[in-house]
Amino acid sequence: MRLDINGETHDVAAGAGELLLWVLRDELGMIGTRFGCGAGICGACTVHVDGVATRSCLTPLALVEGKQIRTIEGMATANADGSLVLHPLQQAFIDDQVPQCAWCMSGQLMTAAAFLVQYPTPTEDEIVEAMGNNYCRCGCYTRIKRAVAKAAVHMAAGTQQGAPA
Repeated sequence: MRLDINGETHDVAAGAGELLLWVLRDELGMIGTRFGCGAGICGACTVHVDGVATRSCLTPLALVEGKQIRTIEGMATANADGSLVLHPLQQAFIDDQVPQCAWCMSGQLMTAAAFLVQYPTPTEDEIVEAMGNNYCRCGCYTRIKRAVAKAAVHMAAGTQQGAPA
């Protein structure tokens, strides 16, 4: 089966019924996507499928073949010189020191990124609602909300906060 992940084509040995999470982690070594609950509840496994935030722990490969998949590994971009440019959300999470244990952070970032494409100038209530189904065991919700709001401002203005990576 062929999968388009982060702009690259990957031939995988897994069958159509295998779950995307385990193919990403075990077969392709993309361990940024986390296993949390295994039931699609916590959000740690969130990736984008054709731009939509999707729980990879519940998603069989048959549903993503021929679609564009983006993982946390594909969130940053590279300049022509190869230097890394963090997504504004990644930079905001760093600047605001959001993560504690960081287990949920890739899912938080992927959920927020898909949300900000749909709602580029969100209200605080919209951020809270959008992020409400991603759990953080450390309770970093206030910092997550603040970082998403900060990133939205930078994305809308076309600016990048923080130092280059």
